[in-house]
Amino acid sequence: MSRSKKESSTISMGEAMATPSRKSITDAPDRIEESGGVQPGAMQYDYTNFYFGAGEDAFALLGPFDDWWQEVKPAGYYMYELPLQTAPGTRVDVEDTKTGGIREGLINFASYNYLGLSYRPEVKEAIKEAADVYGGGASGSPILSGTTELHRRFAEEVAAFKNKEAALIFPTGYSANVGTIAGLMRSGDLIVADQYAHASVVDGMILSKATSKFFRHNRADDLERKLKGFDGKKLVIIEGVYSMDGDVPPLGEIVEVCRKYGARLMIDEAHSAFVYGENGRGVVEDQGFEDEVDIHLGTFSKSLGGQGGYVAGSSALVNYLRGFSRSRFFSCALSPVVVAGLRKALELAVAEPELRAKLWDNVAYMQKLLADAQIPIGDSTSQVIPIMVRDDARIFAIGEEIFREGIFINPVKYPAVGKHKSRFRMSISASHTREDLEQGAAIFQRVLQRYGICP
Repeated sequence: MSRSKKESSTISMGEAMATPSRKSITDAPDRIEESGGVQPGAMQYDYTNFYFGAGEDAFALLGPFDDWWQEVKPAGYYMYELPLQTAPGTRVDVEDTKTGGIREGLINFASYNYLGLSYRPEVKEAIKEAADVYGGGASGSPILSGTTELHRRFAEEVAAFKNKEAALIFPTGYSANVGTIAGLMRSGDLIVADQYAHASVVDGMILSKATSKFFRHNRADDLERKLKGFDGKKLVIIEGVYSMDGDVPPLGEIVEVCRKYGARLMIDEAHSAFVYGENGRGVVEDQGFEDEVDIHLGTFSKSLGGQGGYVAGSSALVNYLRGFSRSRFFSCALSPVVVAGLRKALELAVAEPELRAKLWDNVAYMQKLLADAQIPIGDSTSQVIPIMVRDDARIFAIGEEIFREGIFINPVKYPAVGKHKSRFRMSISASHTREDLEQGAAIFQRVLQRYGICP
């Protein structure tokens, strides 16, 4: 699964359920049927059941988990990690690991390739040219031998694009969040994040050892309650587009609260940088608060179609994080060939604003198609459109039918989202055609009608 609403953080100390024994799974009366289906006995468990276990052996959970996994994988969990046979375009060929066959020409609503840049000929050519010069990998940490001229120039280009003094490049968006948060905050400090913050934000909070709190989603009044009365360093963390709901934060209200209590503000624009705003600089530009946000963070794996993450801000911030972001300091630098592709993708994103215009046209068209079909999509206003099923028991069965009728999309259920909030997460691209969108909406409507999700 991908970045999601409190992905791994959903499994908390207080929420972890008792771990079933090996016998309780393998000897359950409702075992796997000969057809390969699985009965509710095994499906009543999920990953949280295997988070804690008794005993002295660190491997004690492996056997019970594996027994459970062998039963539930053919019932739906196999739909994760399906190997693509093609580039992540709007139509993809995907291996069906349940049947062993290849499903060709599926409409792709699973990939983040919002601007369709990852497979552009110009990007591929830049990658090939860099491979001829630099080879396959960086072969070193950024602070040692891993930094090339490409890395240096790209960091400068990202900073210029974001209108900031400096930027720091990370191997992944995950490491950017972990390294920035844990690199800046310490024990005795306070971090308050939106309750739907990404798992990498949560992990950074844990690693920082700071006091960590969550405020109710997009509720500035609850943020104020969490900040009030704390005497010390404070950091507030929000996202530009929340990756499971597709909604955006009320930046003005949040900025006002942060100013009132002297808290620094960090925004993770993984799903909004390069697509929101007149120049693509993100939700901060779109809502007019670029200068009020202290830490600008994002990824290159979404709109630029590559890999990696960045943090942008003042030179003082970047210089400090250069020495204290352990996830960057102790990781191999991004491959130069990836950086070359990203530089070209950024150049195209800036030079072709019509890509953003096409994306938003596609988003509006798909949302209308879904609304006309009375398919529930929550409060999404972005290119991330959740198809709300709210049926944990049937989400995989619905997903299989959608898959076999011609759509590549991932089912999402607890613990990636809350219980009874299961859904499919649709990602819209500028490269989708009207035919892609119309066929996709028709398939969703046809399948969801069978399950009573829409009329």
